[in-house]
Amino acid sequence: MTTLVEHTAQQLALTEALNPALKAMISTNPQALAQARAIEQRQAAGATLPLAGMTVSIKDNIDTAGLGTTMGSAFFRDHVPTSDAPVVQRLRRAGAVIIGKANLHEFAFGGTTQNPHHGLGRNPWNADAIPGGSSGGSGSSVAAHLCDASLGTDTGGSIRIPAALNGVAGLRPTHGRVPNSGCFPVSAAYDTIGPLARSVADVARVHEVISGLDRGDDCSVDQPVTSWAQRYAQGVEGLRVGVPEAWALGNLDPEVERLVRAALDDLRGLGVQIVPIELPGAELAQSHLMPMVQSDAAAVHAQRLSDAPGTFGPDVLERLTQGRVLSSREYADAMRFKERWLVTLRDTFDKVDVILTPSCPVTAPLCADTARMIETTRGISRFTYAWSLAGTPALSVPCGLAANGLPAGIQLIAPWWQEALVLALGAHYQGGTAHHLAVAPMVAEALQRAARP
Repeated sequence: MTTLVEHTAQQLALTEALNPALKAMISTNPQALAQARAIEQRQAAGATLPLAGMTVSIKDNIDTAGLGTTMGSAFFRDHVPTSDAPVVQRLRRAGAVIIGKANLHEFAFGGTTQNPHHGLGRNPWNADAIPGGSSGGSGSSVAAHLCDASLGTDTGGSIRIPAALNGVAGLRPTHGRVPNSGCFPVSAAYDTIGPLARSVADVARVHEVISGLDRGDDCSVDQPVTSWAQRYAQGVEGLRVGVPEAWALGNLDPEVERLVRAALDDLRGLGVQIVPIELPGAELAQSHLMPMVQSDAAAVHAQRLSDAPGTFGPDVLERLTQGRVLSSREYADAMRFKERWLVTLRDTFDKVDVILTPSCPVTAPLCADTARMIETTRGISRFTYAWSLAGTPALSVPCGLAANGLPAGIQLIAPWWQEALVLALGAHYQGGTAHHLAVAPMVAEALQRAARP
């Protein structure tokens, strides 16, 4: 049986082998093996550690004491926090090994993770394709088996997009469920930290550890966390899953549509009721939230934009510059749309238990085709912004490989605070499928090489 120290050492070796091509990690933790030994000692002494044996990469905009936290930028290239973010503290207490810092789109403000300062992120399923973003390194480090789980951040889709494009699971929790203290903001009203892992069960384990009130975070909410395992034990037969067909199943990559429809059949096989629904306004949510996020981000970076605009990567600078010109009337119009959208969702959740859409309308675009980052981000995030705007929990679960060998995902959305519901449904779906067990060819080859005596 492999010990935690051996497991950690194997993943560090795999990172050394694969990271030069993938740029999934900005740095590895020089104390990772020492942490693993300490956790083994705590276990031997009888400590109950819910995440013992799990290695976790941390998106590099979340503070880690003594370990560089660059925000994926040149501005903070040498920044080393003196304390952990609350979510990292909770991981350590639960027995997780912090194995390193995951690459990201600069300042978590783009969907490609083509980072000019710390390396152009690549997808383990095809190194010529992007890993998505902004938590691209989180998605690719999990898919490449460089870690067991990762913490990412999600404002408009930055956990769910890389989860889908890299073939792993990723949860955006209800806004306020997980504290954001110690995480560099994009837009405080919409940012949230959340977990990615290959199995929904591991996503759920990490989620329960990092959730809970933090009085140092103005957006944190004191809301009880329902046990996902208890909800899983209740089964999913009879669950009503609403599919907004006109919006969600139209104008998709044909291969993504094929995989999503196959996932619907798999859910029917579990006894789930698939219910056609309408979601008026869903197609407008992205166009209303995106300008607000850009405006908020421009405010966060106002001093840097004034003092050293050339230090930003060109794509992020362009996006931030767009955020400086949003009028107060446009911002107010977007807020009025949000209010109507929340009413629509409350009415919809009176009729169905969960909403299902594709996570992304396409598989991972090739790096060569993503020079216009803003357009690429807009295209791959078509189905993610609506739930960010509402603040509802949303889980991306892998649903298979397209003909081009790249993964796709389904997105499961539940009412506010009902993460346990989508986690239970996602875990039951994975129990009847094997998509999450697939291993990218380059990773499989590296694992085979490492296993040879």
